[in-house]
Order: sequence, then structure tokens, then C-alpha cells
Amino acid sequence: MKHSIIINQVRALKGIIRVPGDKSISHRALIFASLAQGKSIIKGISKCEDCFSTLNCLKDLGIRVKESRENLVIFGEGLFAFKKPKKSLDCGNSGTTMRLLAGLLAAQNFSSVLTGDKYLRKRPMERIVEPLRKLGAEIDADKGNYPPLRIKGGKLQGIRYSSPIASAQVKSCLLLAGLHAEGKTTVTEPSRSRDHTERMLKYFGVPLKIQGLSVSIRKEEFAGKEFFIPGDISSTAFFIAAASILNGSKIKISGIGVNPTRTGFLDVLKKMGVKIWIKNIKEVCREPIADLIVEGNNELRGIKIGGKIIPRIIDEIPILAVIGCFARGKTIIKDAGELRVKETDRIHAIASQLKRLGAAIKERKDGMEISGGKKLKGATVESFGDHRTAMALTIAGLGAIGKTKVNDTDCIRTSFPEFEDLLKTLIQ
Repeated sequence: MKHSIIINQVRALKGIIRVPGDKSISHRALIFASLAQGKSIIKGISKCEDCFSTLNCLKDLGIRVKESRENLVIFGEGLFAFKKPKKSLDCGNSGTTMRLLAGLLAAQNFSSVLTGDKYLRKRPMERIVEPLRKLGAEIDADKGNYPPLRIKGGKLQGIRYSSPIASAQVKSCLLLAGLHAEGKTTVTEPSRSRDHTERMLKYFGVPLKIQGLSVSIRKEEFAGKEFFIPGDISSTAFFIAAASILNGSKIKISGIGVNPTRTGFLDVLKKMGVKIWIKNIKEVCREPIADLIVEGNNELRGIKIGGKIIPRIIDEIPILAVIGCFARGKTIIKDAGELRVKETDRIHAIASQLKRLGAAIKERKDGMEISGGKKLKGATVESFGDHRTAMALTIAGLGAIGKTKVNDTDCIRTSFPEFEDLLKTLIQ
């Protein structure tokens, strides 16, 4: 039986929480530790299903792992020490797993298959297949664009590639391929996407050249290291949003990653009038971390959101739509067509279900328009099997009159299994 979340309107959120490790950084730490020579110790890793998909794929590729309650120890043997898997590599629901591992596997001396669940098999892969082929990779995809990906590994040759989209997954895939290729590989983006891969490569001692919107890499072996993963700002976004729409709230979230390529959400919130403070900033393993304090505010205002900031907030747009429902005036989100090809069509998913709660919201081809200030009323809504939609609707339910039921919330485990328990600790 599918799980549902039932939420009643609440007055305020109060308390201090610490969210799990950053999912994007966790994926990369697992992969780079596996590529390193020697032992790496990873602390604070996300324990979500998506990251377990990456871990299990790496185990199937012959990587030795020692797990404890607090740490994960990975024994890497270098760039080309992976073993041919005995079966297809199951990426579950994780696009990050599939796209990053494709770059690694394209350079190995064996063939492999990357597959996933029914949602992942509908996500476009041409964006990585086409440039990997330019590096010399042999890859087949269903209808040229969809998983499973059938990869015949071999020698790669570095290229210069200008990506038509700003995508950390595309960039990271090609940098992983370039790390194994002969010569130099340069990836240029139209605007800067999140840079966890570049920071982690530098932390492991891999030489990179970053010039404007271009990143260049060459083949380079590197040694294992100890790595600490900060709290996930995308997970934090749901609690920040909840506190901001409930007047009288005050919460503190400790040890959060505040990488500038991920803090566009905070920049947008400040423009909307959210009371948020960033405290105790420090750098750990090349990633900045801080504590966040948020207070409720019934003076939120709608704004226009679009352009270069979109790659920095793409994961947070569903929850921004929820905040827009509680703000005065119009919130207009544009240039976010990428949301149509996530785990589900997130523009349609969040807009259609917020309408069920009584929101005045219109879908656009590349975003949505929200007329805020209309009181939401509890109703039964659907997640479409998408974790971010499910969590955003749960937060909307906190501010809706009466009872809200969010159906099919098992998907939350893919990214944030601790979500419900942490929310309960803050509800007053």
C-alpha cells in the first residue's frame, strides 16, 4: 500500500534541526573516492535511496566499501580499476547516478548497461550521450535519448564542448570522462551551474583550469582523502519555506552547505521579504557551510524569477511556488522549462495540485504565474511520484485551512527519508 502524509494547518514552527548530508555532494564523494588510489573516509553522507543507488552501482563495479553508523570507508584503486559488472547497473530514480557514471564507464575497458526505474527511463539522456560520443564513447540509448544506456567502454580523446544548457550533471559527466581521456577536455556552459564537482576535484588535488564559464581537465590519478559532507540546502529549503509562511515561526538549521552556486534560493527569498540570517560561515573540504536562522513573516511579496538565477534554484522552484501562494501580489517564474523533464513534469505537477488547494496559479510553457494572498484550503493532492512535489505540497498543507492529504509519498525516501520526522520536531 502506498504511503500518504496527512497534515493539518499549524500556527508556527520553532526549534533547531540539522538536516542530512547534501545529496549532490554525497553522489560525487562516493564516485571520486572510488576513483582515488587508497582509502577515503566519508563523513555525513546522505542516506537517501538515490545515493544508495550510486553506492550499489559502485559495489557492482568491484569497489570495496566498509560501512559504519557514522562513516563510510571506500577503498579505491585508481581510474581504471573497475570490474565488469555481472548485471545491468540499476540507478533507481537517480538521474545524477546515471549521468555521472556514464562519464566514468565510457572510459573503462568493458561494456556495461545503466538502467533505472520507470521514471528515470523517461528522462532525456541525449544531453550526455551526444558529447560523450564526441569524446569517442560508444553508447546506445532507447530512441536515441532514453535509458537504458548501453555503453561499450574504450579510450577517450579530450574535446572542447559548449553545452547548450547549464547543467551540473552534464558538466560533471564530461569532466569525469575528461579525467580518463587523452589530452585536455574543456566544458563551457551558458551560465554557471553548481560547482561541487570542481571543488571536490580541487580538494582531491586534481589540477583544473577554470576560466569564466569554462572548466578544463586532463587525465590525473589522485589519492584518497577524508571528506565531510555539509547539510543539504535543497532539503533545508522546505523547512525555510514552512517557517517563512507561518507568522510567529523561528527555526535554526545547523551546518548547511552555502555554496554560492546553490544559494540562489536564499537570494530569491530575501527579495520576497523572508527574514533569514546566515551565521557562523566557515569552509570545510572546499565547501562553505553555515547556520541558517529563519523567522515567519506575513509581509511576503511576489516577485519575478527568471534568467541566469534559474540554474541555481532549479530544484527549489516547486517550494518557491508554494511561498508565492502566501505572498502579496504576483510571483512569475519563467525560463524553467527544464522542470518539464525532471522525475515528473514538475511545472504541471505543482501547479495542478496547488490549484486543488485553492491557489490562483497558471501554468506557462517554461514556468508559472501565481497570484498570492488567496487562502488555501485542505484537500487531497497527488505527488506524481516526485519527491520534491510531495514535500512542497506537504509544506503548503501546513498553511492551508483544515486537513491536507498528500498521496504517494514513498518517493520522499529517494532524497530525504528523514523529512517527516524532522518536520514533526518543529511543529508547535
